[in-house]
Amino acid sequence: MTIRVVQWTTGNVGKQSAIAIARNPALELVGCYAWAPDKVGRDVGELCGRESFGVTATNNVEALLALRPECVAYNPMWPSIDELVRILGAGVNVVTTAAFINGRRLGPDRERLIEACERGGSSLFGTGINPGFIELLSIVVAGICDRIDKITISEAAHTMGYDSPATEKAAGFGRPIDDPELQKLTAEGTAVFGEAVAMVADALGVELADVVCEAEHAKATEDLDLGSWQIAAGCVAGVAASWQGRVGDRTLVELNVRWKKAPTLEPDWKIEDGHVIEVQGRPTVRTTMQFLPPADFEAKSLADFMVLGHIMTAMPAVNAIPAVVAAPPGIVSYTDLRLPLPRGLVPL
Repeated sequence: MTIRVVQWTTGNVGKQSAIAIARNPALELVGCYAWAPDKVGRDVGELCGRESFGVTATNNVEALLALRPECVAYNPMWPSIDELVRILGAGVNVVTTAAFINGRRLGPDRERLIEACERGGSSLFGTGINPGFIELLSIVVAGICDRIDKITISEAAHTMGYDSPATEKAAGFGRPIDDPELQKLTAEGTAVFGEAVAMVADALGVELADVVCEAEHAKATEDLDLGSWQIAAGCVAGVAASWQGRVGDRTLVELNVRWKKAPTLEPDWKIEDGHVIEVQGRPTVRTTMQFLPPADFEAKSLADFMVLGHIMTAMPAVNAIPAVVAAPPGIVSYTDLRLPLPRGLVPL
């Protein structure tokens, strides 16, 4: 039997999620929530730049819940706790890429989510490429060691083609380099990475004493025109955050991100795009992940090329749908699920 799924929003990531759901024989796209009024009443395939999917987008939440979906693929930029509580309380499982791993930073809102899961008998799972899948990979890599001293995950990216001011400004991009609030802003804007640090520690069976963020910033040397917004010379165009999970006086899990939006910065960071996972222990294991387009990939612009990033963000959530539907009620992470498998993706 197929799993009935509602797609929630059709932004950059949501489009790729909807496309993947519609073509997966194990899943059935039965509905789609549209936040923007101009998307209401249109075929979801059209919204995704594809042929008709035979499903019409709506902003009527009650009508979507009445479809009795087993899962919602929830892909807005930021989560709405009220929306999630409504969906989960109605008995619908949720997989999301909206800045959520386990909700440990949410305080009372996390309790609201847990209560909604209990009331509806539903599960909530958050992932993405990073945080999310990369942390799962680090856990798998650590499985060949007989002693683990530290796990370090590092992401580096030139993000000139990533046009998302709502998420980037929240991390400090565009602020004056001497803004006294930068450290706090970056910590708040990247706080979901702290949740991922805690998830890795959970996999190791270790309770962390503290999770802290240390941030660095670099400024643009000239004015930057990023399309939908601008960064003035002398303002932040490079953000680095190091989230560290500590046990006693040492760091056990470290998650680093370094994002560069300008060709040159001051100080000028030299980075190579990709992810590096290092497990220090016996043995010490180091693995590097880079993402390349397939031979048949066509991109006429940097924005076209960014579709690969949207796919990588969407697919860990889509692939996890069967495992999340089968999971017990509550907030679940990779440490709670059976291994999500990439089923239904091989062209035959």
